[in-house]
Amino acid sequence: MGAWSARHRKTAVFGWLLFVVLAAALGGLHGSTEVTDAEAMPGEVTRAAKILDEAGITTPAGETVLVQSATLTADDPAFRAVVEQAAAAVAATGAAADVRSPYDTQALSADRHSALVQFTVKGAGGREEAVEKVPVLLDAVAKVQAQHRDLTVEEFGEASSGKWFEDQFANDFKRAEWTAVPLALGILLIAFGAVVAAVLPVVLAITAFVAAGGLVALTSGVLHTSDDASSVMLLVGLAVGVDYCLFYLRREREERAAGRDAATALRIAAATSGRAVLVSGVTVVVAMAGLFLTGIADFQAMSFATILVVVTAVLGSLTVLPALLSMLGDRVDKGRLPLLHRLRRPDTGNGGRLWNALLTPVLNRPLAATVLAGGLLLGLAAPLLTMHTANLTFQQQLPKGNALVATSQRIEAAFPGSPAPATVVVRARAIDSPEMRAAIADLRTRALATGRMHGPIQVTLHREQNVALIDVPLAGSGNDTASTDALAALRDDVVPATVLKVPGTEAPVTGSTAGSHDFNEQMSDSMLPVFGFVVAFAFLLMLCSFRSLGIAVTAVVLNLLSVGAAYGVLALVFQHGVGASLVGTAGVGAVESWVPLFLFVILFGLSMDYHVFVVSRIKEAHDRGLSTRAAVSYGIRSTAGVVTSAAVIMVGVFGVFGTLSMQSMKQMGVGLAVAVLVDATVIRAVLLPAVMTLLGERNWYLPRWLRWLPDLSHGESFPPVTPAAPAPAGLHLPDAPSPGRARV
Repeated sequence: MGAWSARHRKTAVFGWLLFVVLAAALGGLHGSTEVTDAEAMPGEVTRAAKILDEAGITTPAGETVLVQSATLTADDPAFRAVVEQAAAAVAATGAAADVRSPYDTQALSADRHSALVQFTVKGAGGREEAVEKVPVLLDAVAKVQAQHRDLTVEEFGEASSGKWFEDQFANDFKRAEWTAVPLALGILLIAFGAVVAAVLPVVLAITAFVAAGGLVALTSGVLHTSDDASSVMLLVGLAVGVDYCLFYLRREREERAAGRDAATALRIAAATSGRAVLVSGVTVVVAMAGLFLTGIADFQAMSFATILVVVTAVLGSLTVLPALLSMLGDRVDKGRLPLLHRLRRPDTGNGGRLWNALLTPVLNRPLAATVLAGGLLLGLAAPLLTMHTANLTFQQQLPKGNALVATSQRIEAAFPGSPAPATVVVRARAIDSPEMRAAIADLRTRALATGRMHGPIQVTLHREQNVALIDVPLAGSGNDTASTDALAALRDDVVPATVLKVPGTEAPVTGSTAGSHDFNEQMSDSMLPVFGFVVAFAFLLMLCSFRSLGIAVTAVVLNLLSVGAAYGVLALVFQHGVGASLVGTAGVGAVESWVPLFLFVILFGLSMDYHVFVVSRIKEAHDRGLSTRAAVSYGIRSTAGVVTSAAVIMVGVFGVFGTLSMQSMKQMGVGLAVAVLVDATVIRAVLLPAVMTLLGERNWYLPRWLRWLPDLSHGESFPPVTPAAPAPAGLHLPDAPSPGRARV
């Protein structure tokens, strides 16, 4: 691929540009099809959503206006006047329907200092249309509040919270774009000391992201996408796109600095770093494919989007980058920044003083280094044993001090035990038949008799569609044990004993508590298959790439250690609150339920970037005749600069997501940043060289019964390898092998 691109430079470059423009343009014209509630995941919640979709029933978004006073009660005329004014203001907007006075519904607090005006937001488009209409309602409520400073008049509900999430997601996404890209460019400027060399990886990463975004939109008719998928695609696409180009470009620059001509340098870069990029990309793709086993549509959308952006980034790195380097030649160093260029260490591959000082004792005392580094990682992973995962509540997701959170907390304090109700979606042959009416009445009686559900239980009939919606308030806060037990009683006892006894009836139970429960169940059921799939295929890929049992086992174990360390830090920071203020949050008592699985999949793929790149260089030296110990020293030192630069870029990009507003994005960003930092320092600089030195020639062992495996090594022959740094004290490096001794 590299040779073809170098020979057909214009075709490769203009072909890439045409591909990016066409993918983006066609994707923009096609538009994106989003994941719907009816396909979100298996379980009763999805069955309920499908029934409503097929019947053409949209459930309106519920909203409330809290009127509260420290001195007045609901019986005072002044208080009642404000309540009536708020209800009239909401109704006057034309965006509200079914406005109910708390004096009719008895939505008055026990101390009668608080009242709730309840209504739904108009719109046949359901929650999406409700979110669009909510600003006019918020303005109307704010005007009432401005006239009555001595009372609290605030709005909260599905539409207003949905509006906040939608706006905040868009703002965070823009902030991530405008922060991550300049950050990556700045790090590359320091790494290369030249504008052209720094801009190349960023431009290729951005074009890969743009093209992949168009491809995701084009294919969203077959596999629906989501907002989360776009966010993750930017996160992973920018990180791997820059890293892949960095690997390739640094190797080409290193070979040129060693005195090789441009063509030879490019050929070596293509066959070594290019191969490492290809293997790394395939590993990320295989790891991300594991998310399809979850059966959760959002995860499948994120998986597919990430796979597309990684494949596109690999394609760009292996085709258009060699063509650009062939065109530019040594002009890739144009735009040198005098100060940075003088400070930058030349591409001699000797690792620099810091890496040499760290690596020397590791190679001299590999057992002690293994014990110390392994102990450190196990210590970081220890809080994993206490990790508690849960679907974070609205209050946990939003930043501390958020106005909506404050309103929701005031409502919960005044009206405890009244979470969003569970909804039984009943589809029958004749919903208005005497038999079904009796069954619904029996459901109400049995639900209240359990003591785990309370009134008012509301029934909405849709006679033409033969569907009934039965809203049953559950005990508890909505996501605690009391609510979960109430849901189980409703699903397992009340519904089967009543409406399901009528022949031809379906009655799945949905709602926020049900959705959270079903999601957690699905996550738990899919955890083992996903972990097994990712580990098994990563092991097989390493086995085929290096034809070594030791290398494959080492890769899997080291990756598991970095993931474990990331899990431990997540539990420590976000669950127990240790150091949480450093990332602008507080301990919320739990880790978002989907984050550990998602982190595992991404980290297992991304960690292979460094592993493949470093071990490829070690194997390259060993195949040329160096002993394992000398090859490890050479491989670590020669890749030190690029691994450091790549890790700093990844940590920086992921760290940007750790500063976003939503708790789940913070957790994902911090988890990824910590894992990459640990991987590029403790593992690649200490544990990997120590373990490989201990194993010695056993690193390259492949049992005879496995020799049938395909050989994915490049099989190229290059000029002899000369160790770039003098041997550390106590370590003997043999002379570079002569061509006659070299093993290919």
